[in-house]
Amino acid sequence: MLNISQSIKTLDDVDIADNLFHYDYNTKHLLSLLAKDIDEEDVLYLSSYRSFEGEVFENYIYEKLLRYAQKSDDIEKFILKGFHQNKEKSNPNTLSISEKQQIVYRTKSREISEFDAMLITKDKELYFVEMTLVKSVLKLKKRLRKKKALLEIIFPQYEIKALIILNEGATGTKQLPDYCKVWFTKEFSAKNILAHIKNPHAKKLEPKEKIHSEKMLEAHSMKLHPFRYYNTMTWLTKTLRAHKKHILDMTFLMSESVQRYHDLYNKFYIGYMSVSEAKNLLSLDETLYDVNQRVVVAIEKKHSDEIVLTYYIQTARKKLYLYSFENGVMSKEKKDPYGITVTEVYHIDKIMDESYKLNMANINMIKKLLKDKFDEGSKK
Repeated sequence: MLNISQSIKTLDDVDIADNLFHYDYNTKHLLSLLAKDIDEEDVLYLSSYRSFEGEVFENYIYEKLLRYAQKSDDIEKFILKGFHQNKEKSNPNTLSISEKQQIVYRTKSREISEFDAMLITKDKELYFVEMTLVKSVLKLKKRLRKKKALLEIIFPQYEIKALIILNEGATGTKQLPDYCKVWFTKEFSAKNILAHIKNPHAKKLEPKEKIHSEKMLEAHSMKLHPFRYYNTMTWLTKTLRAHKKHILDMTFLMSESVQRYHDLYNKFYIGYMSVSEAKNLLSLDETLYDVNQRVVVAIEKKHSDEIVLTYYIQTARKKLYLYSFENGVMSKEKKDPYGITVTEVYHIDKIMDESYKLNMANINMIKKLLKDKFDEGSKK
């Protein structure tokens, strides 16, 4: 049973020596604002300082969890990161440590998820940890769902849970899923760390203090179930469209195992439209596109569990636009050129032949199937 210690609750730092001062912090922008004598109530300063303070809080809680895990009879394994682990390159298709010294799972080219901390109990529960200073946790839910889904796929031998560590006063915790355990600490401040960064010679630091225990594991040593991100994505696309009678295999889509993948990927790609077919739907000017330009169609899982249609147009290798609808109003968004969605659309577009082509009648049918399924679920 994981219960918060009094030491963590009260933010007692007596047992972590000067470890917090030894971390690297992204303070370039914050220090530039201070150099300009910006008012500390200015929105720019507050935003930059809060980001920095969040970094420090994560490192503080990680240091405390290391010591908590070492002493706890309930915890069997704890994953090392930062200067506590041996430097290893970030390996594909496994847990490893990124260049930023974070626990990550990545494909060959992109990080899929990052974890603030991770531990395993004697009851075969794997907890991933989120520590944050946000005042409302409602926006966390989508991120939690994706991380849980990934861990369930690669660690089927464990029951996956989340430990959420917040400051007192944070709201929205009652709406978190049942697999979440929440700890509250008193309000955190990083002013002493910032003061040291501004004047690193004002305090003589004690050496880094590392924890030595058989419980402590390197991330890459964790044995996991094989998972190939793009191979699985291709299989999902092909199977969703393989039904002999229906445009979309709804039984396959709504199965528990496939919905776990939907939580991870967030969107499944199901086909493509021509620009001429999609021009009215997406208000497209045909003259701006190549004659062979495709509009890739996806079904996206929203926070409410409703599944909706979204559309992607990739006009260059790194130039991708998302078209989506909210209450009948269309929005257009340029995607991050280095984000995983750009790579996904490029990959999936290459494997879709003429059999994946969709027209407006198909689109309307899929919309109806998805809406009926959501309405059916809402009545239960």
